[in-house]
Amino acid sequence: MVNLELYRVFYTVAKCGSLTKAAQELYISQPAVSQSIKQLESRLGVALFNRTHKGMELSASAGRLIFQKVEEALTALEAAENSISELRNSPTGTVRIGATDSIFSYLLVDEISEFKQKYPTVKLELISATSPEILSRLKEGGCDIAFLNLPVDDEEIRFVGRVGVLSDIFVAGKGYENLKDITLPLKNLKDYPLLMIEENTVARRAMAEFCRGNGVNLTPDTEFSNWDLMVKFAAKGMGIGCVPREYCLNLLESGDLFEVKTSPSLPVRGVGVALHKNAPVSFALKMFISLFE
Repeated sequence: MVNLELYRVFYTVAKCGSLTKAAQELYISQPAVSQSIKQLESRLGVALFNRTHKGMELSASAGRLIFQKVEEALTALEAAENSISELRNSPTGTVRIGATDSIFSYLLVDEISEFKQKYPTVKLELISATSPEILSRLKEGGCDIAFLNLPVDDEEIRFVGRVGVLSDIFVAGKGYENLKDITLPLKNLKDYPLLMIEENTVARRAMAEFCRGNGVNLTPDTEFSNWDLMVKFAAKGMGIGCVPREYCLNLLESGDLFEVKTSPSLPVRGVGVALHKNAPVSFALKMFISLFE
């Protein structure tokens, strides 16, 4: 008969990479952890770990294979427990949410706060990265739901809603007041220092594609890894920034920034709510998704 406790100890050691840390997490002694690993290795007839000076490392073949299967089994058991909880209409478990910093800050704060107040027993993990990185994590099982800058075309995911729209605009601050009351041909922007989000982003690619479609090639003078930093430098007069209007409303209202109108203006983009195409949807995740339907 399968000894689930041995596999639980194995899984914890693999996740912690240390017998000591695993013992602390399991609330048992280190010798007991070590004995459980030896017992499991003896039953299977293979070494599951390489003992190194850094700790416990999964063996290249057997250890990694068993880890994957054990993780799948424990996930299935957790899903079964959550299903029982669903019968009592009380969501439990963890919802792992992936999005960019800006999407979290400007589009999701209210919904996430509302969900946590309504379902305090559900643990939320907020995973922040670029949209392409979040997409990869969703496909690899690293998050349960993703909020992605559109457009995205990938057969491994499905969209279940849309959180809002983003209106990309050009903005400027000190030193560019002469551009306030005119409409600038898009091609003329190449004559100014441009501030843009880094190249490996959906927003940058969408903007570049739109410009190419209009026969324009805009090269940034400075690239930024996040929008907040860009708009601060734009307000200081460092150049003309390209940013979603929704991410700089406060600065536009205060007058620290103003919109540089262009012809043609940039198109509106969306933020989609995405799930892995084949991943199971827990009751807690269903309740979270319902906020965006």
